[in-house]
Amino acid sequence: MQRRLVILMWMVILSFNILMAQANPHVGQIVGRVVDAETQSPLIGANVSIENTVLGAAVDMNGRFVIQRVPVGSYNIRVGYIGYQSIIKTDVIVKSSRTITVNVQLAPQAVETEAVTVTAEYFQSSEEQPVSAIQFSNEEIRRAPGSAGDVSRILMSLPSVAKVNDQSNGLIVRGGNPIENTFFIDNIEIPNINHFPDQASSGGPIGLVQVDFIEDVQFFSGGFSPVYGDRLSSVMDITFREGNPKEFDTQLDLNFAGFGGMVEGPLGSRGSWMAAARRSYLDLVVETLDVGSTVAPRYGDYQGKIALDLSPKHKLTLLGIFGDDHNAPDRETGQENDMILYGNQDIYEHTAGVNWRAVWNRRGYSNTSVSATSQKFNEDWSETSTGLNAFRNHTDEITYKFRNVNHFRLFPSLAVEFGMEAKALRSSFDNWAAATTNAMGDSIPEWTLNQNVTATKTAGLVNTILTPLPKLTATLGLRADYFSQNEDVTLAPRASIAYQLHPLTRITGSVGLFTQTLPLLLLSRHPGNSNLQNPQAIHMMLGVEHLLSPDTRLTVELYQKTYSRFPVDPDQPALFVLDDRYYTSSGRLEDSGKAYSRGIELMIQKKLAKDFYGLATAAFFRSRYQGADDVWRDRNYDNRIILSAEGGYKPNRSWEFSLRWIYAGGVPYTPLDTDASELMHRMVLDESRVNAVRHPNYHSMNLRFDRRFHFSLSNLIFYLSVWNVYNQKNVAMLFWNDEEKKEDVIYQWLMLPIFGLEYEF
Repeated sequence: MQRRLVILMWMVILSFNILMAQANPHVGQIVGRVVDAETQSPLIGANVSIENTVLGAAVDMNGRFVIQRVPVGSYNIRVGYIGYQSIIKTDVIVKSSRTITVNVQLAPQAVETEAVTVTAEYFQSSEEQPVSAIQFSNEEIRRAPGSAGDVSRILMSLPSVAKVNDQSNGLIVRGGNPIENTFFIDNIEIPNINHFPDQASSGGPIGLVQVDFIEDVQFFSGGFSPVYGDRLSSVMDITFREGNPKEFDTQLDLNFAGFGGMVEGPLGSRGSWMAAARRSYLDLVVETLDVGSTVAPRYGDYQGKIALDLSPKHKLTLLGIFGDDHNAPDRETGQENDMILYGNQDIYEHTAGVNWRAVWNRRGYSNTSVSATSQKFNEDWSETSTGLNAFRNHTDEITYKFRNVNHFRLFPSLAVEFGMEAKALRSSFDNWAAATTNAMGDSIPEWTLNQNVTATKTAGLVNTILTPLPKLTATLGLRADYFSQNEDVTLAPRASIAYQLHPLTRITGSVGLFTQTLPLLLLSRHPGNSNLQNPQAIHMMLGVEHLLSPDTRLTVELYQKTYSRFPVDPDQPALFVLDDRYYTSSGRLEDSGKAYSRGIELMIQKKLAKDFYGLATAAFFRSRYQGADDVWRDRNYDNRIILSAEGGYKPNRSWEFSLRWIYAGGVPYTPLDTDASELMHRMVLDESRVNAVRHPNYHSMNLRFDRRFHFSLSNLIFYLSVWNVYNQKNVAMLFWNDEEKKEDVIYQWLMLPIFGLEYEF
């Protein structure tokens, strides 16, 4: 009753503000910093202006600027400085009585031609990452149809990300597995940023990160520099904004992910802070409506950031992200909802750390972080069909991390990055599995893992950025990693080039070796697994970027990834261990597995210069593997073709309409052996047809509209999104329905309406 009263009072407040909305325009202000992208030094006197207005400001001695009394609305901010490439920041949303922060990093102008200065402003190119990189702003993430504020789901429209299942936001990047990705927030690595995380992987159903904390996101789908390592496929680098250093602001939220709010404000005269909390509400709805045997999962998250200026050149930031997830379906619920397992699930995930950014002089800077990440799994599951105990997973994992990265411009034509990383891993396993059969119907005895495992990882890195000619940039880098579990030392050289063929056209290329350690969970399943070598992949890429107009860019990229040293299971030689739930295998593994992925990707990206924005992509690729039987088969995520179109229209400051449509080829799967499944009362695969059949092709459309209300001292955003608007039945998976003695289908989400409210005051 108390929860209902709180929600009712909140809705009354919102309704009152809507009724009291005034017709005259309201104002906010824009603040920020402008610095050199390479050295982080302030660019004193840089010019900041709001397009199509007379408003603007100059940057002061500390690199800061303030533009006051800006009417509410959506703006483009132009930032320029002599000797640097000017840029335009789009989607800057000014709100009533709010301070909007816009931080800008300008890169030195490499090609002194008027054409480049005029046309290249909407898209920033990175010398360190010339290939397979894309950047999204906070507003692009928040409004993306089909994302529900989940930073991972916005990437689903990229050509490098395969389309497999709506219920998971796991990133399948260029044929890889979600285990091959990682995330960084403010120089602190967080292996998984999702509720109900897939253990030892990066996927999950619901995002954990508060989207209103995000300033921007950089996504590298391959060929990334030695600054990032221990991953085979991709890196997402997230920058959190800082809290309002001048005044207190509050926001209340109600959306698909839950209800909650955030607060922010000054920390004395030298810093700021932000804090947010959120809780799911589906379990409250189920309890209130008394819908029978449906049990909704319950989850919550809490996160915060403190930024403290120790001096004009030294900044300390403290970051904390915490989540807890709970699910307890009973057997009746499992039977009614086609669940293979039922039981109890409690997961706790925490990351806390501190980063010190030091600007040493006008030549360079460094970032140094110390952090800890922990995950705790308490899971007890039983078979829905038989009611027998299936397995227990009681795992505590914690990783202590140190990371230092330095960037210095030694000469006008030479910059260098160098640093080191160190990690201490500790895992405690209390796991048990009942005697059962594997995917092929072979008997597996009862299995127990009860031990504590420790390991260390260390790495050193160096990367040089050369500009031997005004139009040519080359990077040469090397990363060395050591893993105590297998005592493996790997050297990973990497190189890339970018050549400005024409003022509107750039050619890029990259080649490099990438390695990744295997999870302790897998290495601990059998004593012999500790000697498995680290999997590795060779990335080769060649791309062309061409500006079709100042705000529209065409990118074409060819790539090939060649994998080796993957773990394979001799007892199930046709399966690919990492793609087929490796934690169900208790036998000794071998490291002879191979795989490859090759393809071509096309992308046209249009920034919001005026009323329209959009992203159109196409990908054609093959992804295959070779198991322990030396036979090449299609990998689980091999769509072969992906087409997508996403865009939006903003007719004025109050309304916005957007859509996303995705088409993807059906992924391969292994059909069931129905006779064996009926005999054993569980799903048994047909060993003679592993990944030989494909699901129907996937396609779906998501629609969304946003409506903004601006009041004298507050703002309200209401949005409504409809996922799978034409109710397409896309197949998620097949399973054995033992009650009806037949092969059955689980579909992905059908038409799903999602609404959200964001109230700022």
